[in-house]
Amino acid sequence: MNTDRWFYGVFQSAPDLIHWLVEPSPGLDAPLGAVPLELDRQYRFSAPELKAGSHRLDGVLWPLGSETGSEELPVVLLEVQMRADIGFHHRLAAQTYRFLQLHPRIEHWRVVVITPHQRLQLGPVLPLRGFLEQVHWISLEELGQQENLDAAVDLLTLPVRSEQELGERCRRILANRRDLEPVVFSMLFERFPQLSKEEILMIAGLPLQELRHTRAVQEILEEGRQEGRQEGRQEGRQEGREEGLEAGRQQEAAALAIRQLCRRFGSVDEGSRERLSSLPLLQLEQLAEDLLDFTEPADLQAWFDDHPAG
Repeated sequence: MNTDRWFYGVFQSAPDLIHWLVEPSPGLDAPLGAVPLELDRQYRFSAPELKAGSHRLDGVLWPLGSETGSEELPVVLLEVQMRADIGFHHRLAAQTYRFLQLHPRIEHWRVVVITPHQRLQLGPVLPLRGFLEQVHWISLEELGQQENLDAAVDLLTLPVRSEQELGERCRRILANRRDLEPVVFSMLFERFPQLSKEEILMIAGLPLQELRHTRAVQEILEEGRQEGRQEGRQEGRQEGREEGLEAGRQQEAAALAIRQLCRRFGSVDEGSRERLSSLPLLQLEQLAEDLLDFTEPADLQAWFDDHPAG
């Protein structure tokens, strides 16, 4: 599965998760992951591309209202490495110092690397020992062995869970954090592409009568309706129904934009959904390119202001 994209969605939905992964709150003796996460956000998430070296960071978590970081809330450079790569250590060091060069105001920073386990071959250590000793390594295998994990922390372990325990873990997460539905369902669809939508949704343990009332399921059902519309459009093309085809393309482009924004920011408010659904096809195609540079939900409103409908 595309784990980088999935972890991107996780930290978009719960950016303060990084605070507890780096270090539990002072004075608390509970093990990492067992401390409940605060709902008030202290971080925002972005994924900048570092020009000139063509380095793309998996994510940067900035303390809200701070460009320098602090001892309690440092700027965190996040990397997810799920496969062996003998060039990873050198690339990590290069992109870290390139990032710091581009942001000279940063005073307190940490590098956090998430791996499935500690056995990955990620390249030579000796020439980079001083840098690598500063890196905070998170092994999902070890994290998953801890008991009483907070729901958001447990979410991180889903990619390395066995199929036998995946369902129970998803149900426990959703019982505590229904706002994490989009990333939980995204993981299930990636892990079980051979199952039907109904079978996958049942793994999450939601009663059938509730399925149509969740945002994630509504989007899934909308995809199904779009597939049905596309089949109808194919028949329409054969019969020369060009007008219906154009409308269908517009609806499909609007639905795609909404799905992309949800994966990037976790959700899209109803007013923005309505505006997206009413945009002409050419503007939706432009948005599909522009949203790749969005770093926060406010960027969508700014885009609307710069691209009035009609």
